[in-house]
Amino acid sequence: MDSENSNPADALTNRESEQRYTLKDWAPDDRPRERFVNRGREAMSDAELLAIIIGQGCRNYTAIDLARELLNRCDQQIVRLGRMEIQELQHIKGIGQAKAVSIAAALELGRRRREITPTPIGAALNNSHEIYARYRHRFDDLQHEEFRILLLNRALRPIADRSIGVGGLHQAVADASKILREAIIHRASSMILMHNHPSGNLEPSEADRVLTERISKSASLFGCHLVDHLIFSDRGYYSFADQTEPSLLGL
Repeated sequence: MDSENSNPADALTNRESEQRYTLKDWAPDDRPRERFVNRGREAMSDAELLAIIIGQGCRNYTAIDLARELLNRCDQQIVRLGRMEIQELQHIKGIGQAKAVSIAAALELGRRRREITPTPIGAALNNSHEIYARYRHRFDDLQHEEFRILLLNRALRPIADRSIGVGGLHQAVADASKILREAIIHRASSMILMHNHPSGNLEPSEADRVLTERISKSASLFGCHLVDHLIFSDRGYYSFADQTEPSLLGL
């Protein structure tokens, strides 16, 4: 394109972009770290918080630019960003392995923080909603199925929470003998099965039903009662005890 036909505003924008290599050139109150300290975390945008994690930009791009590009790739949804693999993050120019790992580690810490609730660990679980509220974060951002058991004492207070198996997208790997072994070791009076459906579908599969009935019958032989089996997803949860299948639990 001839220079005489160029848009002066575009030329100015290009020059500004070429000069914007580092946040050090910004006014102190505009830099993400300084804003965090001086104005507080609540005043920070998602892009600014992400820029602090990224640390440094690259040629022609500041950390803010990289952060905005990351958010654009996940439609401004932090939840989707937390599900991105290290390799996906590195597809963005300027995000190398070190930056990608830092981002993933920070988001993982945030996910683990959500697992901590004000409810005492030993508080009794009296219904499926309490179970879901307290343990749903175990399955946040997982792209695979994971199967867990929650072991309880006679007062329905949790005494152990164990991961039993990790499977593919459509079927969790659950070893019945391992489940019963954990129940015996911890002298559990009852248990709750939990697994997730990354697809978002809350309808239990036939394999889910068969497993539920098998575990219920096997556990009862050792004096352990299967209280419920919950299926988790981003849309909510499914409870065998609440729905039309309590017979599978031996109820």
